[in-house]
Amino acid sequence: MSTLPNPVLTSLPPLVSADTRLLILGSFPGLASLKAQQYYGHPQNQFWKILQAIWPLDAMGMGYEAHSEWLLSKKLGLWDVYASCEREGSLDTSIRNAVLNNFTLLDKLCPRLEAIAHNGGESFKHSRHTMQTGLPVYKLPSTSPANASWSFERKLAAWREVFEKHGLS
Repeated sequence: MSTLPNPVLTSLPPLVSADTRLLILGSFPGLASLKAQQYYGHPQNQFWKILQAIWPLDAMGMGYEAHSEWLLSKKLGLWDVYASCEREGSLDTSIRNAVLNNFTLLDKLCPRLEAIAHNGGESFKHSRHTMQTGLPVYKLPSTSPANASWSFERKLAAWREVFEKHGLS
């Protein structure tokens, strides 16, 4: 008896502007993020908490649109390495038949881009593609709840270091 393949999932569009100086690349949105159509939409993901620790902000009552505008105003952008994939659940280890995003678009999307940072190991596996931009490329610890081996403080220190290198702290 054969099992049906998982449906092909499509990633979110890049969240960038012409002023983006640092681009954070995740691997592929989890189910909660896809359902909400929001980057880092899982309530346990520490991405937004890390940003708020770097750039203090009263986030009470702020929705995703306001968070997105705030992020862009800080010259930060978001995208994923995969444009589409098959996956059951939300774990990166379950990603199959992935198709990479077209990173040659970055010149047009983000003309002021200075660096690319991969959020976690699965994203960083594709750093050879992002290094072709000629920009500095960093590996950051994943903000996913699956990365429990790093404390919040340790993740924050690693993220803050990259932001400071590019004048974004």
